[in-house]
Amino acid sequence: VQLVESGGGLVQPGGSLRLSCAASGFTFSTYAMSWYRQAPGKERELVASSISVAASANYADSVKGRFTISRDDVKKTVYLQMNSLKPEDTAVYYCRAQHVFRATIKYWGQGTQVTVSS
Repeated sequence: VQLVESGGGLVQPGGSLRLSCAASGFTFSTYAMSWYRQAPGKERELVASSISVAASANYADSVKGRFTISRDDVKKTVYLQMNSLKPEDTAVYYCRAQHVFRATIKYWGQGTQVTVSS
């Protein structure tokens, strides 16, 4: 099982980034896919989640209207489009897969750094 994030980097406030998480080794369509983030000295927090292509996504209040999660079950990839980035969005962003019916089955990616700074 592998979850490989990419797309992080340094961006100015107000800018955009698109994160990708490529999955392999499990049946992607039967997993809820989520993005979490962890800033220095803070706990890891849920940013956005998608149970399936058909279902509505869920977002943390702090990113609603700015971030969009999407998934491609054919490519086995989940994305996080981040617009209007703020310095407080700076964190390591992690991808997580959780089995829809067996919640104890979870996989994490290695994380990708997002830094928002002028």
